[in-house]
Amino acid sequence: MIFRPLKYEKYAQKAVDKLQERQPAFRAKFDTENYASWFYNQSSETLRLYSDDKEIYFRYIPVGTFSLNTNTWMWAWANEDSVETRKFRTLKVKEFGEKKNYENLTNAHFNGDKYTGWESTAIAFDIIGGIGTYRVITERLEKYFLLTEQIKKEEVEKIESALIECSAHGKIRKAFICQHLNTETKTGFEEAFETYRGMELDEDDDLQAWCSECEKKRLKTDGWNDASMEFAQIKLVCERCYFEIKESNLDAKNTKHNNA
Repeated sequence: MIFRPLKYEKYAQKAVDKLQERQPAFRAKFDTENYASWFYNQSSETLRLYSDDKEIYFRYIPVGTFSLNTNTWMWAWANEDSVETRKFRTLKVKEFGEKKNYENLTNAHFNGDKYTGWESTAIAFDIIGGIGTYRVITERLEKYFLLTEQIKKEEVEKIESALIECSAHGKIRKAFICQHLNTETKTGFEEAFETYRGMELDEDDDLQAWCSECEKKRLKTDGWNDASMEFAQIKLVCERCYFEIKESNLDAKNTKHNNA
């Protein structure tokens, strides 16, 4: 038997009711029930619905997965196997759960039943928003999405063309760092702009970072020039590598501050 506090029960039911009110209009507008097949691409975070004579594409935020083998739910933010950067948007659900003391929203995994996936998705829809929701079912797993916008095939191809293949993390968004940055040594971490995991980037923006020594060179010459660029030796990495390096350096800074 799954125990759920009364306050959580009321909130969850309210979220489910809200989704049930809005979902039929979404399905009717995009005719989502009348496509023969689906395909989702974790790298571009796009969902394709298609039949022999038609297709439609959406951008999505992964909400989570429900295991049909173990009857357990896992929030997308806790899925270390996923390369989807937008999964970190579901941390808003966790933050809401922490404020309200709702364990089902703060625990990475928990036991559930056949209704758990849609209930969790309805809550994510209430907190994060979207134009609709979708579920795909494999032999042993249900995966739930918030759909945020319809996009054209050309836009999907453009997104995919901007990705790189990382030997550690697969196909994912690109980032740029100086030659001195890594997870082994603490070199400082300077960015072109403040970043966080899963953030949306403008078309002309890239994740860019460099070490403290490169920052000294850059400031000395009042900006990047041939000499400072030669010292930096900018290289290409994937987004997950970028944030692993960033967090490693920030952890070192916080540890130093705490020990002061």
